[in-house]
Amino acid sequence: MKKMMPRPNILIITTDQQSHHMMSCAGNSWLSTPNIDRIASWGTRFSRAYCSNPVCTPSRFSWYTGRMPSAIGLRKNGNAVVREAPDELIQGGLGHLMRKVGYEVYFGGKEHLPIGLNSENLGFDYYQSDERDLLATDTASLINSKSDEGSPWLIAANFINPHDICYQAIRTFANSDQDRGLAERATIEMKELDRALEIPEGIGEDEFFSKYCLPLPNNFEVPSDEPKAISHLVKLRGFREKAREEWGEKEWRLHRWAYHRLTERVDGQIGKVLDALEESGQLENTVVIFTSDHGDHSSSHRLEHKTVFYDEAARVPMLVAHGRRGTGGIVNDDQVVNAGLDLMATCLDYAGVEGPDFNKGVSMKAHLEGGSVSSPNGAYAESEIGYMWATKEYKYCHYDACGDEEVLYDLMADPGETKNIALDTSKVNVLKSYKEELSRVRDTHLSLAFT
Repeated sequence: MKKMMPRPNILIITTDQQSHHMMSCAGNSWLSTPNIDRIASWGTRFSRAYCSNPVCTPSRFSWYTGRMPSAIGLRKNGNAVVREAPDELIQGGLGHLMRKVGYEVYFGGKEHLPIGLNSENLGFDYYQSDERDLLATDTASLINSKSDEGSPWLIAANFINPHDICYQAIRTFANSDQDRGLAERATIEMKELDRALEIPEGIGEDEFFSKYCLPLPNNFEVPSDEPKAISHLVKLRGFREKAREEWGEKEWRLHRWAYHRLTERVDGQIGKVLDALEESGQLENTVVIFTSDHGDHSSSHRLEHKTVFYDEAARVPMLVAHGRRGTGGIVNDDQVVNAGLDLMATCLDYAGVEGPDFNKGVSMKAHLEGGSVSSPNGAYAESEIGYMWATKEYKYCHYDACGDEEVLYDLMADPGETKNIALDTSKVNVLKSYKEELSRVRDTHLSLAFT
């Protein structure tokens, strides 16, 4: 009789503000991420993964509830309050669902969930509030305390970087009580940022900018047909507007340099966790999922921070491996992944549990194991200024912050999203079909919202 394999452990590793291309395994030669690359070498890198909303709280809400942020009317960080969380929302949290089928479930690091929700009431045991080195150390210790003879476990380790890049523009242009307060309180963040901004010892400034510092991206300039909703968003926070208007090439290139160094910083922390997984002998029976809540514009379109649906902010890393099974090192360029919803679907699938009706995500397990997948090959996203539907070929955005504005990008011909082709007469049918699909998917999720 064939021996039944035990249900796998699940290790979820997340970062904050890491764009999809910020890994050396994605072909980025301006940084080195050997530990993230290690996960990619074990399994599959889904190159077209999108977050549910390109800002922290809504995106993280989706990870751990399996619902789009619109389920609670959540479109941005600032309105992130659930005063009386419905029991259905709480009990449908990933922690509770995994606990009900015998998993030990743990959560460490950054929460940043809506007020009224936290990892513990969503079913997790919270083991470490630090989001940096202590999180790495304690996650490694937690893994080492487990064995294949015990209950299967799920650990979600949520690291903060490269999010510290946010404070460069805030510190430089803080002109409100809110921003000055952020800069004053962010002592650890500022130290990390200053470390990341340092020019390597022994290299002069001229040599640094001529040989070592990243160039500006091809889509650096503001598009002439940029939606009003985006310029409206920029003006809501003075530091963003000032950076866009006043930073020159040097400042933007330093921003990109520091962003890459902060990503390397968190890669080192992730390495400690992966070392423990390998050294404890549990790798082969552990599913490892790596992703980020959103990216950073990193000077594209003269923007830093996030929120806009440009790929730099909305498209995220998504790596999934089940030990070293299969050939490893696979890159899936075809399947478009909704990272927020598909994370829950994947965890439940590996646990042998049918997903709840409210979760419209698609498990990535079949993609890893060569099975057939029937799912809409596109990703839906929401933000405080609009809605998005993206496939491999096109991206359609409906911005509603300044009236109704439509944007259509040909991602194959224009990956930098520099030209809106919504008014191109040759794309009438594409525009119509994407608009209809966005409306259909949005209505589906709004029908699941709590009243």
